Amino acid sequence: MTRRLPLADLGTAHGLKRVLGPGNLIALGVGATIGAGLFSLTGIAASENAGPAVVLSFVIAAIACGFAGLCYSELASMIPIAGSAYTYAYVTLGELMAWIIGWDLVLEYAVGAATVAVSWSRYVVSLLDSWGIELPARLTASPYETIHLPDGSVTQGIANLPAALAICGVSWILIRGISQSAMVNAVIVTIKLLVIAAFIGFGISYINPANYHPFLPPNDGTFGHFGFSGVMRAAGTIFFAYVGFDAVSTTAQETRNPARNMPIGILGSLLVCTLVYVAFATVMTGLVNYRDMVGDAAPVATAINRTPYHWLQTAVKIGIICGFTSVLLGMLLGQSRVFFAMSRDGLLPPLFSVTHPRYQTPWLSNLFFMVLTCLLSAFLPISELGHMTSIGTLLAFVLVCAGVMALRRSAPDTPRPFKVWGGDIVPVLGVLSCGSVMLFLDRLTWLRLVVWLVIGMVIYVTYGRAHSRLARPAAGSTTTQA
Repeated sequence: MTRRLPLADLGTAHGLKRVLGPGNLIALGVGATIGAGLFSLTGIAASENAGPAVVLSFVIAAIACGFAGLCYSELASMIPIAGSAYTYAYVTLGELMAWIIGWDLVLEYAVGAATVAVSWSRYVVSLLDSWGIELPARLTASPYETIHLPDGSVTQGIANLPAALAICGVSWILIRGISQSAMVNAVIVTIKLLVIAAFIGFGISYINPANYHPFLPPNDGTFGHFGFSGVMRAAGTIFFAYVGFDAVSTTAQETRNPARNMPIGILGSLLVCTLVYVAFATVMTGLVNYRDMVGDAAPVATAINRTPYHWLQTAVKIGIICGFTSVLLGMLLGQSRVFFAMSRDGLLPPLFSVTHPRYQTPWLSNLFFMVLTCLLSAFLPISELGHMTSIGTLLAFVLVCAGVMALRRSAPDTPRPFKVWGGDIVPVLGVLSCGSVMLFLDRLTWLRLVVWLVIGMVIYVTYGRAHSRLARPAAGSTTTQA
């Protein structure tokens, strides 16, 4: 369980096509990061925790992510292999920790993708309704959801077909090839950023400066409700709007010159997202007083109503749909690459590392998760499970930061095309900042994580440990000695 994957054994043969440049990686990171969190979490954090100072919360959260991003960049430049945090843990912390983080990433990507697909479905249905196109209500909700029909009657859903179709469409794009996926993602990200830029550009002229006073509302006597503690609590809330740039590191084997391009992609996407978040939050809290956002499920729509450009509501819905689509693409892409790496190392059945003879993509892994996430999004109410994506990502960040310190001690002479400066200062700060955010999560989320990891350990003990690629030489040497 403590055996580590030697750097020399990683090799260069991988079966995946290297076609991605730094621009593709930045677009992928931005696409996987900027999603519904921008449109929903900003209002929640401002109204319940920080007021206009939510701008500072975005900066604080970005700094915490920056520590992890720097550590990701160092490892990605050293270990340009598919698998992201899983592969990094395998090389630095050993097979058991690698399995834990790989199994944990299933939770982050698969459950997260299903949750995003359900939200995508709701916005598409809303947009179509505004255009006079009505879909059968029972085919847009899971069997566990109650539907209130226009005539006042109540019924239950059958299946959320739009969510399942979204997953099938994105999976088909991923199977066709990484270059096609990158092209589609670039178009979607462009549309999304144009909509956000339109909101900022048109809204800035109608900001009411009085809404910024007080910029940091005084604490009301409860920890986390305004004041400095509120800013920190808001940083913990909106931290989850940043989790997504790690999807960039899963494409290391499909990147041209990964030693140079991976750090650019990871840090570049994080910088773009931070600038967008800060500008968006500044305009939003300037248009609408933070007190008026309490209980508002659509604060962006409320902000648009403070301007004469009501057509922006439709544009914002399109932007949100594009945001969900790009996040869905990033999550399903990252998940298939993690399973590809785990299968290549023998911890999972070999079918997950089979590449398509024409498209050179792990198509069987894509198909497996297409079916899994389709079932989750179509038939289960997964809003609560969506919280698991956050704790899964934070755990990955902590292990990556710890892996940087471990690899510096176990392989100090290994070339590092990109090395984080300051010794262990940045990795330690990454562990502390991400670990602190994890502590603010509720007990039920922690319980679900523990149960999920126990299930994973059963699979590892019964299959992965014996089939591991590193176990085979050991078995051969035992036979020779006998």
